[in-house]
Amino acid sequence: MFDLDKWAEILETISKNKLRTFLTAFSVAWGIFMLIILLGAGRGLQNGVQSDFAGDNVNTVWITPGTTSKPFKGMQPNRKVEMKNEHYEYVAQNFEEVEFISGRFMRWSQKMSAGNRKGSFTMRGVHANQIELESYEVEEGRYINDRDVQQARKVVVIGRAVQEELFPDHKNPVNQYLQISGGLFNVVGVVNNESDGGENNVYVPISTTQKLFGNTDKLDRLIFSTGDTDFDRVESLIEELKTYFSSKMLFDPSDSRALYIRNQFEQYKLIQDIFWGINAFIWMIGIMTIVAGVIGVSNIMMITVKERTKEIGIRKALGATPLSILSLIMLEAIIITTVAGYIGLVSGVFLLEWLSGLGDFPMFKNPEVDLNIAVAATILLVVAGSLAGLFPAMKAAKVKPIVALRDE
Repeated sequence: MFDLDKWAEILETISKNKLRTFLTAFSVAWGIFMLIILLGAGRGLQNGVQSDFAGDNVNTVWITPGTTSKPFKGMQPNRKVEMKNEHYEYVAQNFEEVEFISGRFMRWSQKMSAGNRKGSFTMRGVHANQIELESYEVEEGRYINDRDVQQARKVVVIGRAVQEELFPDHKNPVNQYLQISGGLFNVVGVVNNESDGGENNVYVPISTTQKLFGNTDKLDRLIFSTGDTDFDRVESLIEELKTYFSSKMLFDPSDSRALYIRNQFEQYKLIQDIFWGINAFIWMIGIMTIVAGVIGVSNIMMITVKERTKEIGIRKALGATPLSILSLIMLEAIIITTVAGYIGLVSGVFLLEWLSGLGDFPMFKNPEVDLNIAVAATILLVVAGSLAGLFPAMKAAKVKPIVALRDE
């Protein structure tokens, strides 16, 4: 039952020791405050890092030809390695683990015009599956399809920034024409992709781009996804590809500069492991800070019991039960820790909300704390408050009236 007299007595005791209560409560509030801030900052950093992966499918492998650094079969180093369409076909047809695949043929700072509007943008020659490998959102029209690639059509998909600069008067520029390197390209779609500067790109069938620039079959990059394939199999697949490419392109398989292979899933897994460690460290520091505060509460309650030994003895002499003494001391500890902890919790959440309102920063986005964690922290406070008052309360409950009355 709710005992109004007991609550009034606890509040009177707290009010008589304002400084001591404040310092004790502050240590608890500071512990919860720091835990919330550290968790929120960790989440903000994690969100920022993960946003770098948002533009790409996580389970992707990127292969980029480089320059040899070792002699091989009588050939000198510093030879430029060339990737071609036949390599794309081999990977696409011979590995069932490959889910989506696209080559790339890039041209940077290409001059483009639409009417009297001009600009320079990156031109990416791609296969139809490129949209599955990166997080493009088609806002208008469609993306490049297989028939566009097979027939080397002069069609183009433009980024939103390209549309805003070259087609400012067209909310939907589909079926308008864009002039690139003297040729007219029909705009078939508009994509939105801010993660890797995709807003400033235009996307053309790779076969069209290769014909337009030297009628070549070269590729600047090969990208493919591996679906649900497990990490170990992807690693062995990459080794098989190194062997294949080294035999076809004539370079030492151990030459790391001849072919650059980036396993996106490996990097993502590494980042996740790092953040697991960071979160564990944050929880350890936060909990240690809270424990320090709780110990402070326990010590204060021990002092309170010492100061009130005679009072407790009189209570027991008048018939107070050990349980009533126990509940009195524990309730005081619970009130201090719960109220102080709630203040720290709310302060931490408000500060994170304020930081979120300042906008996103590089590598730091949307610092926040999960509601479940906030609830768990509150429950932790109640439990901590109970533990903080338990031992002093047990000592108070064991006080013998005759001993307490002799206490000076």
